[in-house]
Parts: sequence; structure tokens; C-alpha cells
Amino acid sequence: MKKNIYTVIALFLLSVGVSAQIDRSKQPEPGPAPKITLETPGEFELKNGLKVLVVENHKLPRVSYTLTIDNNPVKEGKIAGVSGLLGSMLGNGTTSISKDEFNEEIDFLGASMSFSYRGGFASALSKYSERILELMADAAINPLLTEEEFQKEKEKALEGIKSNEKSVDAVAGRVGSALAYGTHHPYGEYISEETLNNITLNNVNAFYQENFNPTNAYLVVVGDVDFRTIEKQVKKYFGKWKKSLDVTAPVPAAKNNVAKTEIDFIDMPNAVQSNISVTNNVDLKMNDPDYHSVLIANKILGGGFNSYLNMNLREEHGYTYGARSGLSADKYVSRFRAGASVRNMVTDSAVVQTLKEINRIKTEPVSAEALANAKAKYVGDFVLALENPQTIARYALSIKINDLPKDFYTTYLQKINAVTAADVNRVANKYFKPENARVVVVGKGSEVLENLEKTGIPIKYFDSYANPTEKPNYEIEMPADVDVNKVLNAYIEAIGGKAKLDNVNSVLILAEAELQPGMMMNLEMKKTSKNQSAQEISAMGQSIMKRVVDGKTGYTVAQGQKTDMSEEEVKEAIVESSPFPEVNYLNGGVTLEKIENLDGEKAYKVKVDDETSIYYSVESGLKIKEVKTSEMGQSETFFTDYKEVAGVKFPFKISQTMGPRKFDFIVKEVKVNEGVSDSDFD
Repeated sequence: MKKNIYTVIALFLLSVGVSAQIDRSKQPEPGPAPKITLETPGEFELKNGLKVLVVENHKLPRVSYTLTIDNNPVKEGKIAGVSGLLGSMLGNGTTSISKDEFNEEIDFLGASMSFSYRGGFASALSKYSERILELMADAAINPLLTEEEFQKEKEKALEGIKSNEKSVDAVAGRVGSALAYGTHHPYGEYISEETLNNITLNNVNAFYQENFNPTNAYLVVVGDVDFRTIEKQVKKYFGKWKKSLDVTAPVPAAKNNVAKTEIDFIDMPNAVQSNISVTNNVDLKMNDPDYHSVLIANKILGGGFNSYLNMNLREEHGYTYGARSGLSADKYVSRFRAGASVRNMVTDSAVVQTLKEINRIKTEPVSAEALANAKAKYVGDFVLALENPQTIARYALSIKINDLPKDFYTTYLQKINAVTAADVNRVANKYFKPENARVVVVGKGSEVLENLEKTGIPIKYFDSYANPTEKPNYEIEMPADVDVNKVLNAYIEAIGGKAKLDNVNSVLILAEAELQPGMMMNLEMKKTSKNQSAQEISAMGQSIMKRVVDGKTGYTVAQGQKTDMSEEEVKEAIVESSPFPEVNYLNGGVTLEKIENLDGEKAYKVKVDDETSIYYSVESGLKIKEVKTSEMGQSETFFTDYKEVAGVKFPFKISQTMGPRKFDFIVKEVKVNEGVSDSDFD
């Protein structure tokens, strides 16, 4: 014990001594940029045009091959998606080796290999380097493109399209690119069921012949190899690759930025969050003198946790889990983006605050601390990356592809450290253009549009494939003879009728959902007609959350901490503790607000209290959704797959949203009038 005390005292005295020698009122002077010396890769070129870069590194007995085809981006038009299908088929056998034999040999050698329509990658132990190179060359030059594999990959692609139909992020990405670049541009066109269904195997073969060839290709070799040996091997295996005519089509100009700020809104009735993105196109290439200054400016605006956007939208206002911005230099057209996924109720505020922070970096000088931190991050990442030998090869390839000066990376840190606050302000005004930006918002229009209109920013409307459309109409006429009791009674009748419900004294429901691959989350719910309820969520044998109401008092347990409910909380919980709360709702206190369209199904919206609303299908009468709103955000519960148990229908799929995630609880068992006792509510 004494030793610990003495140690603390000694450290305290040491810190005092150090503090006395440092003037903390002044920003520390940055140290000199580390001197960067990069090894120059060995180079040679085959007669067919394939350029090869070799980086010898003998620290580990491994080798990797990276094939990059640097063609201009191609507009695929009516067969958009053909490049993706080709990429998914490459690397699955050759004309002389079946798919199974090919993959089995890769596995046997402990190697890995993958392809896309823009190239491929392979890695293995150096003792197998020649065989892996031979297999890679064979797969690239003689791909096995069969009708059977084509149909399999096409079906996968179609399933992917269907599974993303209701994905807010997928729609935001598709529409954002289409509006920014224009669908006439390769970066702006999108894949649809129609274009995928237009594609034939002949289209895939034609695309391969025209675009997958050595004319504009680079092969980067990194690892425990000898340059002369690799040169002979590459010539032996890739020398067979036939050179084709350079039929590279010119890349069309992207769409111009809008004349003034506008909101481009896409209605997604199922959205529990809005995806917002402030975006404008720019002309920025890696060899542009502004490049390094733009990196720093973006880092300060939205490139990290302490950025302007994240500190505002996440830390100060709690709108989102993370707000970011990005601007990647591109040979053809670059695009600035800033935004986040936010709660529905704060969509308009998030738009306003995002624009505010972009204007802030354009008008206010950045602090010395923010500038120093951004530089330090880039310096640290750059130096750390140099420990990977593939970095050297990647840099060498980048110099070739992007027409960079040979000293681009050796002087990289000097140029980063030379960026000034004035440079940040200058490039922010040049490249971040909120005054000419599209604010692409994908969200639930019935909940966010009214407030978005109050921002004063003009709004245009588009569908999920970027086609202009009319403003959504959410007003559905309520039949004159419908009131809240009629809606509730329709639900009671739909699940079995009041006589059946009166015979239910208790209900036990057991369900499970996948928390992450291989890990299940369990839900147990118990309710009685005596207004008792117990609900517990657990995972891996550990309780995550538990709530118990015994009809008079109640408590919650979260993270091992028990908290008693207040009198008001118990009163609200008792109403929902019945196996069928709708029976209690008939006693009054709930109101029928309107009819809404939920994913194509009309539903009555019943307001239970200021935090809870429940939706009942107009057609079936069944409960299909419940929404709870609090200061922490909004959560939604969906009820589907109703099945009958003891004469009463229960939902056997209960889907719950928690922030950006959605968990599908599949009901495994429902017990009526058994498996529940008073002791469960102690």
C-alpha cells in the first residue's frame, strides 16, 4: 500500500516538474514531417500492353498479384448490370478446368483469388507463387462463362434488387448518383430488374471481349519473389493474353450543378430514419494543386469523429449516430457529399445544421487546434500504411494511373503540413457549394415533409429511380361512419372475437431474433387478464432488459440496474399489460387520427398517448404497426404472419427497429392459459 502511495506522489511531482518547463498557453510547434523514402518497383511491359510492377519484400514467404484494368467508365444502357454479372462469373473455373476443380485447388494451396470486371486479386505462399499466377492468368484469359453460371448470377442480382426495394440507404445511393451525374453518365446510371432481364450470356461475352483485355491493364506483384523470375513467369502465362483494339469510348460530361440550393425528396413510407445528403459535383483530380488542402478541409468538416458535422449533429443535438462528408478526387468527375441518417422528427433540423456547418468552414477561419489535429491524423495514417509492402505497389500504380509526379508520395507529408487555415477556407469556398447543392432526402414524407417545407428551400419530388414525380398526397378521406371504437372492435373481431378473448386468462410468447450471425436474441413475454406483464430480452444466457408489472407496481432492470416505475409509468404500463390492450382502449382515452398508406396498405392511425400510435389495417382489421416516440428517438414494431392459437390469432413475426437496425423476432411458441403464474410478476 505504501509503495502505491509513494508511486502516486512521485508521478505527481514529476508532472509538476514537467509542467513548469512547458508553456501550455501556446500551441506546440509541429515537428518536422518524417522523411519518406519509397522503394521504386521494378517495371516491365509485355507486347500485348500489360504493364507489370514488382515490389520485392522478403520478410514473409508470401506473394500477392493485383490485376487492374484502367479503362474509362462505360455506360451500359439497356443492359446496365452486365459488368457486374461478368465480374461475378470470372474466377470460377476456366475453359480447361471446371469450377469445382479450380476452387478446390485454390483451397488446397491455402490461397485466395477473386475477380471483378475491373481486374482481380490473388495471394498465396511464395512456394506456390508460380501455380497461383498460372491459375490467375488462365482465369483471366480463358474464363468459363457458361449459361448455367450466368443464370445463377443473374438470379442473385435480381434478388439483390428486390431485397433493396425498401432500403432507404440503397435508394439514397441510387437516386443521389442519378441526380448528381445524370443517367446518361456511367456514374449516374443504375441497375434495375428491367436492365438485368435484358442481359444475355452473349452480352456478357461481348463485354468481356471489349473491356477485359491487357490494353490498359496493370499487374502489381508484391512479396517474396525475384524480379527476373517473375518477369519470365508473367511473360509465360500472361503473354498469351491477346491485345485488342482500344475502343475506349469518351466519358460524357456529368450533369451541371443546380443553379441554387434545392431539396430533392424521395418518399419512402417504410422509412424509420431519413437519409440526407448535401451534394455537388466538382472538378478535382489527384494531381490538382488543391488536392492536399481539400483533404484537410474535408477532414475538419466531416472526415472524423471531432469534425464540425459530427460534433453538431451527433454530439450537440443527438440527431444521428454519425455525420460525415467526403470528396474523393476522380479523373472524370468528383463529387462532394455531406450528410447523415437521422431520426424522422429531426430531418428538417439536420438539413439546416448540415448547411450551417458547410457554410461555417467557408466563412470562419479554422482553429489552429483543428488544423493540427487533421494534419496529425493524415500523417499518422500515412506512416502506418507504409508498413504494408502493398502500399508501395499501390502508390506506384496510382502514380501511373492518375498521371502524378514521381515525387507525389515522397513529398505527400510536406504538402499536408504546408496547408494553412487560409488554404482550408479557400478550397472550401471552391469545392463545397451549398449554394449550388442538391439536398437529397429519402424519408417518410408523411412525417417529414411538412417541416422540410418550413426550411424555405424549394423542394422537388422524385421516385426511387430518380424519375420526377408529383408531391405525395397523404390525405385519405375518412369514412363518415368510422370512429375509434369501430376500429378497435374490428381488430378484436379479426383476431377471434370478444367471446374468445374473454376466455384468455394468460398468454406466454417465446420468440427469437438474430442479433448477429451465429448469435440469437431471445424474447419472452407473459401477460394476464389481471393486468400483469413481464417482458425480458436476453442473449447468450444474459438478460439485456426486463420489465415487470404486477398490476399495482412495476420495475425495469437494464444492465443489472433495477429501477422502480413511477406511479404514472405504472398506470400507463397497466393499460398495455392486458393480453389484448385494445379491450382496455375501448374504455376511452385513445383517438382515431387519420388513414395512412403503409407500404401500399391503408391503415387507421390510433393515437394512444403522446408517445404511442398504433396502426390497424383498413382491409383486415389486424394490428400491423406500433410507433413509440421519445427524446431518445423513434422505434417501430411491425406485426405480421398471424396464426391461430386456441381460437385467437397472434402475430408470429414481430419486427422491431432499434436506431438504424431492425430485428425480426420469429415467434417459436404461444401458450394460452398455461405456463404463467403470479410468481412470474414478483
